[in-house]
Amino acid sequence: MKNFRTRLMAIAKKLGVFAAATAAALSLVQCDSGPSGKNLPDKDRKPSGPGLEQLITDYTSGFHEDSGYRRPTREDRRTMAAGIALLLDHRRTEAKHRLADVDFTVSTVTEPGGGRRFAEVADRSEGGAAPRGWGRVYIDLDSPVRWSVQVPHPVADRYTERLGAELMSRAPGGVLIIAGAHRKAGRGDEADVAHRRDSVFHAMCDELVRRGVPGVQLHGMDDSSAPEHDVVASTGRGREAVAEGRGLADALRERGYDVCRAWARSCPLAGRSNVQGRAAATRGVPFLHVEFGPRIREDRARSGEAAEALADVTRTWRRR
Repeated sequence: MKNFRTRLMAIAKKLGVFAAATAAALSLVQCDSGPSGKNLPDKDRKPSGPGLEQLITDYTSGFHEDSGYRRPTREDRRTMAAGIALLLDHRRTEAKHRLADVDFTVSTVTEPGGGRRFAEVADRSEGGAAPRGWGRVYIDLDSPVRWSVQVPHPVADRYTERLGAELMSRAPGGVLIIAGAHRKAGRGDEADVAHRRDSVFHAMCDELVRRGVPGVQLHGMDDSSAPEHDVVASTGRGREAVAEGRGLADALRERGYDVCRAWARSCPLAGRSNVQGRAAATRGVPFLHVEFGPRIREDRARSGEAAEALADVTRTWRRR
């Protein structure tokens, strides 16, 4: 009996060793068949998908006059500006933590086909029942930041969001700041960020101005607003961007568009009261306020010509 028990114990021991060896082998097979650590996707990187324009037009597709807006507190605005500043300083981890305090995320999006990379700063509340309407930011990750394009009235100024995305895709070194709500979404004019200093949009634009980054702000006008002109180009309250404005107006004129040059004559919609333009003028930073008529904005070929003319301006800013 004793010998029988000894033999059973020996068999069990051998079976245990075999089972352990089998488990180890299976583990090795499973590990080898999966992705290696260095090939795991960056948890902050969005899968390759739609391009920048599609991302932005999808984002703005739900904007309307009743879509809602919540005015940010002063601390909210300061936190957003600080987070953007950290991103511009290439301190991404700190930026993520700071922006998380106001429930914003930072991710990387890539244009299809292995193209340009952008940091996307987005609000987690966008898909909720009551979005705050604080907007988004896209920052070129492949070139030093040299300029910004601002879209304060997406959807309300039809297709300006598309034009802003097209400019970002054509010219390196940009930051795109897009408002997060229809200009009439809030109470009174509180969502009209081009004329309010108490918005996240203004806080982010002001951070760029503080760094001396030139900006172009895109607007859309009706045919009746300036019936003799396709475009109204202005330097707002300042005159630091007169040379760039002339270059833009000349490039658009060569393409067959009539431009009212607000620095040289009286023009409607010259943006003198625009608060981002006023902030730029105070610090002596170049700023352009550009109103495009529907003839340009609604036609893809013409909006492409406008985007290329704007891209030429940003290239002069890149040499500063």
